[in-house]
Amino acid sequence: MIKRLLLGCLFAFCGLSAWALAPELASRIAAGESDDRVAALQQALAAGDESLGPFLRALQDGRVRVKGGQALVIAEGAVAPADAEEPMLNNRMRREIESALAGLDLLSRDRDVRARALATLRDDADAAKLSLFERALAAESDAGLREQLKALVAGAKLSSADPGQRRAAAGELAGSADPATRALLLEKLGSETDPGAKAAMQKAVADIGDRLAWGERAQLLFSGLSLGSVLLLVALGLAITYGLMGVINMAHGELLMVGAYATYSVQQAFRTWAPAAFDYYLWLALPASFLAAALVGAAMERSVIRWLYGRPLETLLATWGISLVLMQAVRTLFGAQNVAVENPAWLSGGWALLPNLTLPYNRLAILAFAALVLIGMAALLAKTRLGLMVRGVTQNRRMAACVGVNTAKVDTLAFALGSGIAGLAGCALSQIGNVGPDLGQSYIVDAFMVVVLGGVGQLAGTVYAALGLGVLSKLLEGWQGAVLAKIALLLLLVLVIQKKPQGLFALKGRSVE
Repeated sequence: MIKRLLLGCLFAFCGLSAWALAPELASRIAAGESDDRVAALQQALAAGDESLGPFLRALQDGRVRVKGGQALVIAEGAVAPADAEEPMLNNRMRREIESALAGLDLLSRDRDVRARALATLRDDADAAKLSLFERALAAESDAGLREQLKALVAGAKLSSADPGQRRAAAGELAGSADPATRALLLEKLGSETDPGAKAAMQKAVADIGDRLAWGERAQLLFSGLSLGSVLLLVALGLAITYGLMGVINMAHGELLMVGAYATYSVQQAFRTWAPAAFDYYLWLALPASFLAAALVGAAMERSVIRWLYGRPLETLLATWGISLVLMQAVRTLFGAQNVAVENPAWLSGGWALLPNLTLPYNRLAILAFAALVLIGMAALLAKTRLGLMVRGVTQNRRMAACVGVNTAKVDTLAFALGSGIAGLAGCALSQIGNVGPDLGQSYIVDAFMVVVLGGVGQLAGTVYAALGLGVLSKLLEGWQGAVLAKIALLLLLVLVIQKKPQGLFALKGRSVE
């Protein structure tokens, strides 16, 4: 008692900060061999001394000195005794101090501080900190953090010297779906000597592996559906221009590019003139991308394609030339380099269903958007006067003209509609990747595959073909890689067309002999 009182007087004389950590523990943490210092630090941490945190931060800041075997905490701005030595901190001690401070932060009143501490201690489930973890768990009120703390407590028990405690910890961790937990169990399994604990760990590893496998399957299915929704958006416009009108439009990919660059232009306008409303730019970019692509499509139809109906080879060559003109125009206006389109805040991040299954918001939005565009397009073709005229002209142009339909106008409107839908697809694609002059080239072949496989003029066939090709593509990529997957899909398409030349969902009709 007298020794501590004398030490307090020395602190006051030297301008030292107030503290209450036991002098013996403080001196052992500040000086000596690394193993002894770490043991003293763990002892103080297990005791839950509130003064440990300030002492460790002072040690980190270089405000601790050792004199006569005692640790002195120097107050900020005060002068340390000339004959006092500064403690040495090697990498191991720095890691131990950071880990101890994170452990103490588990008892903080600030939820964010506790969450950051849990993230720091995620891979440091040390048995020496078990009592601290259990104390934090007992005090934790947040449901999400409690689950993480339970996993941390169980992980710390895996390092316990008691085999029974290790068996119980393995049983608790068996219900996890976290890859990091499985990795921890595998690490401990290699050094486990107790047969019962080893069997429990093996069972926990198998259970977690099965759960992770389901997450991987769900992730693969979602990736396939996400790719399928992109292919559906790309192919819907082509289903009109090629499926209904019979025009082999090789510039369809460039119409996607026009929609994507229209989105980029709207984004830049918001960033320049309305930065506070930046998160809403997409609502203006959608109609802008549709109108930009529709106007380009209408100009193509009026100037070139109207003269080439019924001549597929000439149409193919002409639209291929138009695609080159559009790409060069974009390079001239925006440059040859890719441009970045930023997601609004509400499309950033993802929905974490499992530790290995996260559904990005932008992909979910594209799935919903593809469904809305499909419903709108089907309603337009089936329920509106324009849709009736388009179907009439495509089925029998002469008869439609005889009943007063302006077939030339319908052709232009239908082609503009298909082009506008391609522009919407470009707007959606800008949210999941960079935008460049070659954007459309990556999707034109896949779009034609979808329309041909589904059946020319069949919206239902386009949907099934797009989603089927998307899921099948991801399955094959996981098995053989992207290049071989693409080759396999092309071979599959050839086989299907050999068996069903009009696609999977061919138009029904009556043959006349």
